[in-house]
Amino acid sequence: MNVKSKEKERVKAPVYSHLTYDREEGVFEVVEQADIVIIEGINVLQSPTLEDDRENPRIFVSDFFDFSIYVDADESRILTWYLERFRLLRETAFQNPDSYFHKFKDLSDQEADEMATSIWESVNRPNLYENILPTKFRSDLILRKGDRHKVEEVLVRRV
Repeated sequence: MNVKSKEKERVKAPVYSHLTYDREEGVFEVVEQADIVIIEGINVLQSPTLEDDRENPRIFVSDFFDFSIYVDADESRILTWYLERFRLLRETAFQNPDSYFHKFKDLSDQEADEMATSIWESVNRPNLYENILPTKFRSDLILRKGDRHKVEEVLVRRV
């Protein structure tokens, strides 16, 4: 049986908006006969738990990856980068009235840091530990980042 016969020549995927923090209604990215497709996302290596698998077997996007890369860093660095990004977005994207975070555009530096830290502690940090870090060792390659996002270590799984 020819493997190509099971492949689709054209696929489409929904487009995610970093402005509204949601999918864009009716907007899709179309991929046609691509030799290489790069999929980026914080949860793309997730797999079901054993209990989930027995009760409700599902297919995950990572089941179709030929090679996966996990970008890693110490939590303290990730938090620092998040705070820096929040400050920058406050001056840029948050100024847009359609932005999900528009309500934070006029915060002082201290208020912005407090809000970003609160979001980190209540949303991003739990997501890191519950959903992202557990996928790390499912990857084929781990890039460990240090100061200024410089890759300091490369770990490759034997394939």
